[in-house]
Amino acid sequence: MSAADRYLLFDLDGTLVDSVQDLTTALNLLGTELGHPPLSVAYVRTIVGDGAGKLIKRAFGEKNYRRSQLLRFLDIYGEHLLDTTRCYPGIEDFLAGHPAENMAVVTNKPYRLTLKLLDGLGLLQHFHIIIGGDSYPEKKPHPLPVLKALAALGCKPDQAVMIGDHHTDLHSGQAAGTATCFCSYGLGQTGGVIPDFIAEASTDLRQLFPGPLA
Repeated sequence: MSAADRYLLFDLDGTLVDSVQDLTTALNLLGTELGHPPLSVAYVRTIVGDGAGKLIKRAFGEKNYRRSQLLRFLDIYGEHLLDTTRCYPGIEDFLAGHPAENMAVVTNKPYRLTLKLLDGLGLLQHFHIIIGGDSYPEKKPHPLPVLKALAALGCKPDQAVMIGDHHTDLHSGQAAGTATCFCSYGLGQTGGVIPDFIAEASTDLRQLFPGPLA
């Protein structure tokens, strides 16, 4: 199968969109309520990638974590997730070069907020299936959400590539049997996992996976 014919599964934050400023805003608004000093954008950039619950634990300390903090964070973030979040350069043109029936979003962001973000950025029409961190009992790095996306797309693992900026994406894709592409321009790290492809800039994706509609 050529690169142009692959089914593409995408992480969201740090892969398709740069959302770290809005995540920082929401964390700091919650932190103010908790009496916590402000967090820098640079620090928040290092703790994103494993879902909202772990984000809060890393931000404010696991021993202090309460589920009420998660619920409050999701409410606050839902009000601010489109303040500054935008697609990385070239992403919209890249998505337009592929048929929607060949593409999915597989993110650890809650499903409701994922839909709101994609809709607000005008990206919903590009994806046949959208899977959030709370769509199934397991989230990345478990292979289940990737396997569910493959089933919805009607493709085999060896026809697809999981594209993301975090080792959770690479672990999830590899465990499900897909190729993987690491987006080094994003927020995360490989965690020692060796991907099949590397995109050093968001504009590299179009060269790696040119698409039949490009």
